[in-house]
Amino acid sequence: MKRRMMLGAMLGVFLAGFEYVACGAITLPPVLSSHMVLQREMPVPVWGTAAPNEKVTVSFSPSKSSGQALQTKTTTAGSNGTWKVWLEPLSASAEPGTMVISGESDKKELSDVLVGEVWVGSGQSNMAMAGAGYTANDEPLKKNIEGGPYPQLRVIAPGQGWQESTPAALRSFSALLFSFGLPLQQDLKVPVGLLVGAVGGTPSGFWLSQEAFDSDQSCKGAIAGYAKTYRNDEAVKTYEANLAKWKQEVEAAKQKGEAKLPKEPRKPLKAGECRGQVGNLYEKLIRPYMPFAIRGVVWDQGEAGTAIEGVDQYTLMGALIRGWRKEWGLNMSFVYVQKPSGGGCAWDAAEPVTCKAETLIKLPPLVPADGTSREMHIRIMGYPNTFMVTSSDLGNGIHPVNKSGYGLRAARVALGGVYGRAIEIYGPVYKSHKIDGGKVTVTFDHVGKGLAFKAEAIAAGTGPGVSTLQGFALAGEKGAFVWADAVIEGNTVVVSSDKVPQPVSVRYAWASQHRWANLFNKDGLPALPFRTDGMASVIPK
Repeated sequence: MKRRMMLGAMLGVFLAGFEYVACGAITLPPVLSSHMVLQREMPVPVWGTAAPNEKVTVSFSPSKSSGQALQTKTTTAGSNGTWKVWLEPLSASAEPGTMVISGESDKKELSDVLVGEVWVGSGQSNMAMAGAGYTANDEPLKKNIEGGPYPQLRVIAPGQGWQESTPAALRSFSALLFSFGLPLQQDLKVPVGLLVGAVGGTPSGFWLSQEAFDSDQSCKGAIAGYAKTYRNDEAVKTYEANLAKWKQEVEAAKQKGEAKLPKEPRKPLKAGECRGQVGNLYEKLIRPYMPFAIRGVVWDQGEAGTAIEGVDQYTLMGALIRGWRKEWGLNMSFVYVQKPSGGGCAWDAAEPVTCKAETLIKLPPLVPADGTSREMHIRIMGYPNTFMVTSSDLGNGIHPVNKSGYGLRAARVALGGVYGRAIEIYGPVYKSHKIDGGKVTVTFDHVGKGLAFKAEAIAAGTGPGVSTLQGFALAGEKGAFVWADAVIEGNTVVVSSDKVPQPVSVRYAWASQHRWANLFNKDGLPALPFRTDGMASVIPK
């Protein structure tokens, strides 16, 4: 009995001591660490945990050269131990400051803290893949990585603390996000912090919260509309038949000793169901960054769709953007990469940004009609404070190799669209059209320095080059689209065809791949595909 009492007393002392240490400790999320960059010109949240009801003081000492005064904020942890304070907006500072977080019996000191611009990069593989995987085919990226460290550029990945941009850190960091952040920092001449949270092969449905999806009226409307025509019972019967056939094929393959077995058919989903868990990656990789103050998001995703039956990429991206802004408490800018990647010619294929573009070719015999995917992604531009990185004149393929070009183009879009630089960020964008007899006059926004077309000289042994504007097609009331003649007149393009005496609709480059379309502005940016038979009204101005 005495032995049990003694052991109990010893255990009580141990637990009491453990409780005291645990309750007295200040803990911070990984995103609050030494080497971080704080967002300038907006309130800066600092948060963590402490003992319940413990007094916590946060002090930030900017560099002396910044001319900013010491800030001190005090709060009391809640009954669950969580606390948060807000620093007053700070001016950019390239010289490091120090942040001290103090409790009643613990203190954390974060050194080498800069103030500037902060961006989050997210999406799938083209955002996730590290610099080391691209240096063999992207000489500018290799040069930039080996040129580190960059004292005014800092990076962070999920679950880690902030890192200085050493070559070693950059080789394992997002190639695209680094290629965006470096030119941004060099132009703005303020520190830039980059946070990444991306996973290859993932749909957009994994990257917004369940609450954001469930409460979004546009998603609800899309699901309701889809359910009216979708026959789930028929889809299930087809699946069951395919499943039975698959089992037989697998058994036959095993008997023959084949190593590669047939792929199992997917079970159909009901309208609104997700193939996977809505928001799982958002909760794991994005929410832990919140509410760290940021300027914007760079998004590269779309190849994997939404994974939600009946909800398209345009609709879900609207819910995602609104959800992130609401839950982050910021109206941050969204800069997203156009999909599909590449597929068009460049104004100047000798430029490092566009050196991987497709070669301009003559028109195909028939007018393509597979522009739905491009249309879907262009429409995302219509959401407020949202900007598209035109990629048709950049590298082609699922994983374009010129990440430096993509990053530079994204930085250009951010500088013009978000920071107000006097630079053109888009090629010609459809504005309106007027039909006069057999001619259609198309007017554009974003003409920049003026409309122009790319010409391709005759190459020996390859047939004739391209010496006129091409890529426009016309259709009458009930006729099919045919290629049309197009002439630039000022800031307009006049389109006509003797095969369509009474045109009703006009299209330009409305295809997933359109290396034959050659309208640009003199700023060197390609015109965006459009069609007046269904899309024109939703293209942003």
